[in-house]
Amino acid sequence: MPAYKDEQRGTWYAQFYYKDWTGSRKKKLKRGFATKREAAAFERDFVNAHSGSVDMTFQAFSVIYLEDMQHRLKLSTYENKRFTIENSLIPFFGNMPLNVITPSDVRRWQNEMIAKGYSQTYLRGLHVQLSSVFNYAVKYYSLAENPCKKAGSIGKQRAESMQFWTLEEYKAFSNAVSHNIQAHTAFEILYYTGMRIGELLALTPSDVDLEACTISISKTYQRINGLDVITPPKTAKSNRVIAIPQFLRDEIKDYIGKLYNLSDNDRIFPVTKYAFNHMLKRYADKAGVKEIRLHDLRHSHASLLIEKGVNPLMIAQRLGHENIETTLNIYGHLYPTKESELIACLEDLHCAP
Repeated sequence: MPAYKDEQRGTWYAQFYYKDWTGSRKKKLKRGFATKREAAAFERDFVNAHSGSVDMTFQAFSVIYLEDMQHRLKLSTYENKRFTIENSLIPFFGNMPLNVITPSDVRRWQNEMIAKGYSQTYLRGLHVQLSSVFNYAVKYYSLAENPCKKAGSIGKQRAESMQFWTLEEYKAFSNAVSHNIQAHTAFEILYYTGMRIGELLALTPSDVDLEACTISISKTYQRINGLDVITPPKTAKSNRVIAIPQFLRDEIKDYIGKLYNLSDNDRIFPVTKYAFNHMLKRYADKAGVKEIRLHDLRHSHASLLIEKGVNPLMIAQRLGHENIETTLNIYGHLYPTKESELIACLEDLHCAP
């Protein structure tokens, strides 16, 4: 695979013929390589990619994989995948030919990731992304096998412990933030509805029915590459209507009434997740309660409902879970606290005349 020197620019270029997916012969020219080796490597990877060969490097194959995924995933999901591949996978596997990466290579990468001190859930996410790339190669490029399967997984799908605030803890926090009407209203909505932070940040006046005391969830907000991005919610079941108590309706009405020149399609909370993360930490410290994550307010809402005896199906519908199994998988460990009440109920039924 020859490479050529560009005497005018002082760089190298690759020029070659290849066959596309239809079998047609085409010419390819690519300039600007710093070295002859880089130009030759580009030609090799390009030809392998177009011929469906898995002799190409992991980095070259990642480009093909991401190009395909870009058309099939939500922008936020795609960006998370791209970030993981570029920052956690390519630095280790990038120059290795895809078809020579072994389970022992994967194990060495896993050990490097574990040594970085990442959380168990983050480690699991990294491994899933790596395995997804190899599964794609097996399915569409005839890679013999996915080395991740023999290597075994790392991390855990869910955290061992779940953080949440009791009602008393939340009320202490709410009092600490009460002077900031924007933050107070936002945290009230998060705690008493269980909606996701992205769903909150996407809310517009048209989503709130003050007469019916409901909030409609039909979209989510994220800040991606410096741009405000509104997309459909996480899953189909995430499209839902949440009933709210009158006190929360009154708080939302009062807050919206203080916003000037607000149209029906303007965001009620025109800030970012980062801003609310900062406020959560600041006012938790002020209130003297333990620090939790924004997403833990969703857990707090679910815990509150479980404590009050709300059945899992209603909780699943309120949170926008795809099915009740998701709810039970996440919060099932909270239900054993109700076992003594269940036994007492059975005793009463047995002793009743």
